[in-house]
Amino acid sequence: MPEMPLPGGEGPAPGAPRGEAGLRADLAALAIPFASHEHEAVFTVAESRGAERDWPGASTKNLFLKDVAGAFWLVTVPAEARVDLKALPQAIGCRRVSFAKADDMERLLGIRPGSVTPLAMIDAAPGSVTAVLDEGLAAADRINIHPLRNTGTLGLAGADVLRLLRHWGHAPVVAPVPTQTGD
Repeated sequence: MPEMPLPGGEGPAPGAPRGEAGLRADLAALAIPFASHEHEAVFTVAESRGAERDWPGASTKNLFLKDVAGAFWLVTVPAEARVDLKALPQAIGCRRVSFAKADDMERLLGIRPGSVTPLAMIDAAPGSVTAVLDEGLAAADRINIHPLRNTGTLGLAGADVLRLLRHWGHAPVVAPVPTQTGD
C-alpha cells in the first residue's frame, strides 16, 4: 500500500497504512537482520513450499480467525501443522473460533487472502487483532513469512517478529498451538 504523506510532505499521516515501505523502515530502524526473496505469487502452503524449498528456516501458515465474542486472531504456525480449532481457544485464551471473512482481513490488516502474515499487524490498530505465534516459531532462528504480499518472503528470527509486533503496539501471544493427529 502506498504511504499517505502529510500536507507538509513529512511521511505518512497518523493512522495511515504504512505497508511494506513502513515495514522495511522499521526493520532498518530496529536493526533487525532478514533475508529477502522474490518469487511468483503463491496462494497455498504447497505453493510456498515449492518457492522456499532451498531457503533455510521454518515455513509458516497463517489463520485469520474470529471468536464467538467477535475478537479477531491472526495465528501463525508451522506450515505442516494441522491446527485443532476445537482445542485452540483454550491455548490462546478465547472461546470457540471460526475462520474470519476476507472483508474483515482487508479492513483490519489491509491485506487479502494469500498474503496473510503477522507482519500485516503493522497496519492493524492495537487491540483490533491479536497475533498468536506458535511457541516453536517464536524460538526459531529463522521463519519465512510474507512481507504483506504473496510475491515475496522474508526470513527472520521468531524473536524479531515478536519484537516488531510489540514495536507496533501489539501484545502478541506465544502459545503451544494444538494440532490434530492422524487423518
